[in-house]
Amino acid sequence: MPHRAGRTRWRRFALVLVPSVAACAAVGIAMAQGVLAASFFISGQRFQVSADSLTARGISVYGMVDVTRRHQLVPVLVTGARHASVSGFCQSVQVDVPFLGTQTLRLTGGEKRPAEATDMFFDTTTETAGNVDFTGLDIGVAQGAITKGKVRPGDRDSKFFDPNGVGQQAVSATLTDVKVTAVAISAGTFNVPGLREQVQPGNHACF
Repeated sequence: MPHRAGRTRWRRFALVLVPSVAACAAVGIAMAQGVLAASFFISGQRFQVSADSLTARGISVYGMVDVTRRHQLVPVLVTGARHASVSGFCQSVQVDVPFLGTQTLRLTGGEKRPAEATDMFFDTTTETAGNVDFTGLDIGVAQGAITKGKVRPGDRDSKFFDPNGVGQQAVSATLTDVKVTAVAISAGTFNVPGLREQVQPGNHACF
């Protein structure tokens, strides 16, 4: 797994049980309009997501491998939530544009009212949280025996899904100061009050 080297930090370890709060621009817009397809080739570019606070119910975590259109393999942790409520989120991705240099695309929302998502899955490479409280936490459950949360449609049939591999699940979780680096996000529904999208020259990452 492409996590940062060093000793295990329990706050970071705990965050793998948490669903994400936003997606890259195309994904975010697609989710706002309706249901996004569960299976798709990823671009392979990483983007940042942060949130002031997040609560989730029906959490699942398991290892997978995403595939780019060039058939490159990207190991990730897939985290799912039956329902997620997010306050104060930010999503950013940097793109190098010919003749213009680095441009940052930022999406923000959920400031006055939390964003609400159902059947959300996000594929991450690094995660941190300032604090996390779990209820009904199971660490070490077989991935094929996850019941408190959901496994993304199609993943159980993937050659990269190991039903006997180590999984995690929880009834619910509450987190603050969330910071995530992800390569893909999908959701059944995603309602974002006060959604704002900006393109800014230079580096304006969420964290």
